[in-house]
Amino acid sequence: MVEMAQGLSLSTLTTSCSSGVYGSIPSWRKHFKLMKRGQITSATDRHYIWHQCMQRLFLTSNPNILRQRNFRVEAGWLFKGGGQGLEASCERSESANEDILIFFFQLDLATRVQYALNLEQYEIAQELRNKMTEVEAEVMRQQEAKRGSSSKSEAQDKAISIIRLRADLQSAIESEDYALAANLRDEISKLEAESLAASAKALAYENAQYSFRLGQKVRHKIFGYCAVICGMDPVCCESSSWREIAQVEKLSQGSSQPFYQVLVDVHADPNLLVAYVPEENLLALEQADKGRFDHPYISFLFYGMDSAGDFIPIKQLREKYNRPRYEVPIDPEDEEPHGDA
Repeated sequence: MVEMAQGLSLSTLTTSCSSGVYGSIPSWRKHFKLMKRGQITSATDRHYIWHQCMQRLFLTSNPNILRQRNFRVEAGWLFKGGGQGLEASCERSESANEDILIFFFQLDLATRVQYALNLEQYEIAQELRNKMTEVEAEVMRQQEAKRGSSSKSEAQDKAISIIRLRADLQSAIESEDYALAANLRDEISKLEAESLAASAKALAYENAQYSFRLGQKVRHKIFGYCAVICGMDPVCCESSSWREIAQVEKLSQGSSQPFYQVLVDVHADPNLLVAYVPEENLLALEQADKGRFDHPYISFLFYGMDSAGDFIPIKQLREKYNRPRYEVPIDPEDEEPHGDA
């Protein structure tokens, strides 16, 4: 998602995050004029954006949290090195957080378009629509690459290349150019391994089976904190450096299992906020929990809490992960007994 941000305006992202999805946007027209300023080209710019978004989202989503609980929230964790050893911080994920903030940015753009239409500012609405289309196209490209759509075509392309290289190998052997033949064999072996990995990734996404659902409250098996599912991948999609910090290779199922983006209750850990957790490290709650759960992202990712204590994902979030609407099962004990006819 970092690459996607390179095509977005620094001031656009910052002002979008400061306004919030809900409520009025009194100064949005003034902010819109800033959209064509310099593009994001450095890691410093990107880090600044996410730092600002984190602070602003936290305060605008629930300004009473800091006052009531006297918490000191550090947004800077996103860009510091991960903790060593098995601590909760080893699973926090900058890319997962960026993914959520980009999603918020899309929602905010859609709100701004509607606001412009309500004011009959059609020219501005069209410019915003164009920006939204540009962002959505890039997000779609990122999702296809992440979810294996591009992996399938990549595997097919590599298969064609392998066929061509084998023909070249045969020609090299026949001409007794054994040095070239050896190089071609190495290249074929490398392509075969890459093709197999791409095919496996595409297959994993097509046949993904998840034990948990969007909005479900879970508990971390090792660290014990309560969290809410807000995203999911059928396999680990994090970087090799993150995997090393999180010690993914030591998991019983390794990286070839579903991984979940989870929102961590700020009362459990105000500095963690977003974690990327393997399925084997999560537990479903044994009993419904309708207790308090605070997180700065809850208000724009979910409609509210259902009768079982889980959160109801907004339609756009379900569509993002292609997940069906979940209906809470009816408890027979809650049904009123029918009288005799």
